[in-house]
Amino acid sequence: MKAIFSVISLSLLFLLSACSVANQVRDGKTAYEAKQYKVAVGLLQKEFNKAKTRLEKGKIAYMLGLSLKATNQSEQAIDWFQKAYDNQAGTDALKEMAQALKMAGRYADAKEAYKNLGIEIGSPYEYRKEIAACDVAEGWKKIKTPEYSVEPATFNSKYADYAPVFFKDQLVITSDRATATGDKKVYAWTGNDFSDLFAVNTQTGDASNFSAAINTMANEGTATFNANFTEVFFTRCTGTKKEDQFCKIMHSVFDGTSWIAPEPLSFQQAGINYGQPCLSADGKTLYYSALHPDGWGGHDIWMSERVGSEWTEPKLLPRTINTLGDELFPSLDNDTLYFSSDTHPGMGGLDIFKTYRLKNGDWAPAFNLKPPINSMGDDFGFLVDYQSKRDSGVTSMGYFTSSRSEGQGNDDIYTFERRYVPPPPPPPVAERPKEEPKAKLILDGFVLEKIFQDANNPNSKVLGRKPLPESKVDIKIGNKTETITVDAEGHFRLELSENLDYNFLASHPGYLNNSAKFSTKGIAKDPKNPEQIFEIEIVLDKIYLDKEIRLENIYYDLDKWDIRADAQPTLDKLAETLKLNPKVRIQLSSHTDCRGTDVYNESLSQKRAQSAVDYLISKGIEAQRLEARGYGEGVPEATCACARCSEDEHQLNRRTAFRVVE
Repeated sequence: MKAIFSVISLSLLFLLSACSVANQVRDGKTAYEAKQYKVAVGLLQKEFNKAKTRLEKGKIAYMLGLSLKATNQSEQAIDWFQKAYDNQAGTDALKEMAQALKMAGRYADAKEAYKNLGIEIGSPYEYRKEIAACDVAEGWKKIKTPEYSVEPATFNSKYADYAPVFFKDQLVITSDRATATGDKKVYAWTGNDFSDLFAVNTQTGDASNFSAAINTMANEGTATFNANFTEVFFTRCTGTKKEDQFCKIMHSVFDGTSWIAPEPLSFQQAGINYGQPCLSADGKTLYYSALHPDGWGGHDIWMSERVGSEWTEPKLLPRTINTLGDELFPSLDNDTLYFSSDTHPGMGGLDIFKTYRLKNGDWAPAFNLKPPINSMGDDFGFLVDYQSKRDSGVTSMGYFTSSRSEGQGNDDIYTFERRYVPPPPPPPVAERPKEEPKAKLILDGFVLEKIFQDANNPNSKVLGRKPLPESKVDIKIGNKTETITVDAEGHFRLELSENLDYNFLASHPGYLNNSAKFSTKGIAKDPKNPEQIFEIEIVLDKIYLDKEIRLENIYYDLDKWDIRADAQPTLDKLAETLKLNPKVRIQLSSHTDCRGTDVYNESLSQKRAQSAVDYLISKGIEAQRLEARGYGEGVPEATCACARCSEDEHQLNRRTAFRVVE
């Protein structure tokens, strides 16, 4: 199950990513763009056979591979990504093929594809982690685990079933099976219905709609309950037919007769996806995953504590847990926190990891559960079972979700048992050193620059990153600052102290300064691992003097020029860049499409550009460093005849940009 951000499964997409409502489509490209992947597969296969040029075949094959991946058909996707690459679809197709090979357990082929990808974009650095992960996974795949037995749960359906939790003597699962509430038109992403919460009798396998108050026409799922089952927290993704859907954590209370109308938790912000809540046994701490701009990267695990009836400002869990990638589906077993990650070393897709909180409040390093719990597919939603009767010799048992190939649905729930198996005789003990090595926390930093498809065009596609040698890095620790120069690989190494915040400012002549931060707060040293190694990456943007650089996600309402809430994060980031580069002056420019009169368009674009400038001034940027310029329709990016411009071309011309003028 893979999402837009590269490693999330279909089920996760239901409850973490933006979704689109099914529309009637007549061709594969339209179906694909509408995220109607089940529909797209059939249409694109026919269109590929009719395509007359290699370029056209490459585009179709690439969309087909992505559609198959989105519907958990990785093996079939590999062939189509190969066809796409062979037909000039470029490095995107090769990258997708490498990931699909990894998820199929074809690690040697995946390593070769990643190596070729690094050579093609001109940066072996970009895929070094993926190659190393394939080496690790190859070793884990050979592990023998006689103590474990893993079986598909008897209540799985041919649909997606996932994220089990206990509710009294039943399980509550998330599923998009045919009896789900929601739009009765088929959900075109999968060909199935919308997702809902279902109560499952584990003895009979019978599943019923959990509650009409909880399940609606939207997508619901991934629930958690308090200890006496009078509260439920769950994810709901909703939006209008013309908008993307955002997911929120909802809360409902059982009043003795029924569940009351759910309400979203108050700490959630607009335009951000929240999901997969997990409540501690005492009901005081809520863990969840969110794609938040203040996170470490991708989706991260956060926590909030309940004080009375209010929830505290959420806290980001430390880098022992969160990475630059995606961390998802937290669950608890007493003091042990389980979660899934696509970036900690793993088998292919999402792997399940565990950690626990130490007496001093720090979190232990994440430990991969390895096979047979983890597989080449996506594995998540781990649940320990203390309710079922155990045979003698069973030390632990429970459930988890997996998209592994032997399942019957898109995602299936599996049961596991772990029995006591006497360990083999220990090997001869080597003479121990007089003193155990002292555990260390090590930070590897990299200063990088972007690789553009057109080296002279900062608006062209970014193919990857490569090291930027001889960059300077100012490291601030408390009131002390030291400056170092990175090596030929753009690398520097730092031994970290405990319970400190580190701030980094990287610079290079001809590039914009950029910053990064790292904190050892909450990170525990591991005596079993003498060196815990973490990474940060600082990407510097080359200064293209007097060249326009498009600002993404800057939109305005019709005939208006005020800065919308969804445009603020982009301008906030620009403001931060200007603060880090106090000598830089920029021009903020706004453009319209060709519709409307010249005078109207020039006036509107000038007001929009001035609004952007005013917003930056409100964020502390000096007015003399900013210039507003409205170009109207005079400098189009798409040079089509106005009457023949597509809506995409009109959107391309309706843009806000900046250029460095000094």
